[in-house]
Amino acid sequence: MSELDRLGRGTRAAVLGAGSWGTTFAKVLADAGCTVSLHARRPELARAIAETGENAEYLPGVPLPRALTATPDAAEALDGADVVVLAVPSQSLRANLLEWTPLLPADATLLSLMKGVELGTTKRMSEVICEVTGAGPDRVAALSGPNLAREIAEEQPAATVIACTDADRAAALQAACHTVYFRPYTNSDLVGCELGGAVKNVIALACGIAEGMGFGDNTRASLITRGLAETTRLGVALGAEPSTFAGLAGLGDLVATCSSPLSRNRTFGEKLGRGLSLEEVQATTRQTAEGVKSCRPVLDLARAHGVDVPVTEAVVRVCHEGVPAAQMVKEIMSREAKPE
Repeated sequence: MSELDRLGRGTRAAVLGAGSWGTTFAKVLADAGCTVSLHARRPELARAIAETGENAEYLPGVPLPRALTATPDAAEALDGADVVVLAVPSQSLRANLLEWTPLLPADATLLSLMKGVELGTTKRMSEVICEVTGAGPDRVAALSGPNLAREIAEEQPAATVIACTDADRAAALQAACHTVYFRPYTNSDLVGCELGGAVKNVIALACGIAEGMGFGDNTRASLITRGLAETTRLGVALGAEPSTFAGLAGLGDLVATCSSPLSRNRTFGEKLGRGLSLEEVQATTRQTAEGVKSCRPVLDLARAHGVDVPVTEAVVRVCHEGVPAAQMVKEIMSREAKPE
């Protein structure tokens, strides 16, 4: 039986992580016809979702389908799952997987919603998943694209990319989450899709910083364009297809994340640009801005492969070296001019 046939017969999905994106994607799966169990680590959150049919903490005002249940018990969520969706902050993935791996169904597809690079190891999320769980690369997929959770939860039309080296598994996942408002495409370039998702958060921080400093559309367009160039350079150095970065997982995700006030990373950067310190901004937000931590391993990865990433380097200096935002702009603009 093919993977598409197997998942087509009443797919059971476990979504591990009940933040805004995890809850939104659980809703997408349920709307697409899957039976979905959403794991919320905090019992009070799981109970509130179960009792009200809404995740008022992360998606207030969005009713959740009846086919979606919530539980604080990871074993209960994972029991009989065909698809396991991982939707936790990227830097906590390894620790969570160490707990969850003994509970994973043997042949379940493991789908990453995370967009980051691990601190210390510079591993992409799929690499961490394979390393910790022992799953073969063909069982691991990643979803990436212009996926602002609130808009998708409100069923505004959006597209995404499911990347997996196994074409049948990618097609099965595509069928499992295709709704009238959410259109998934498939791509075999897992490296490119994951890097596009991770680096765009860093570029969005830079765009937010520029916004906070009062700069306008020219500045943002310049940062998006040059950010895409350095993302592509890094991706190609790691074996990704250049065309991936012109698609939804590259340019599409980058534009949405750099432009929307719904973007955590752009909003975080905007506060930095207004003069707040990293610690002060962190104290004002509950949700994770992945680019803040991922910018350092992205820079480490680029340096290890001899790739020039000036926007990423500037973000690292502002976030982790105490360099004022105005100095970051001066450093970028005074770099040696090169052909585009």
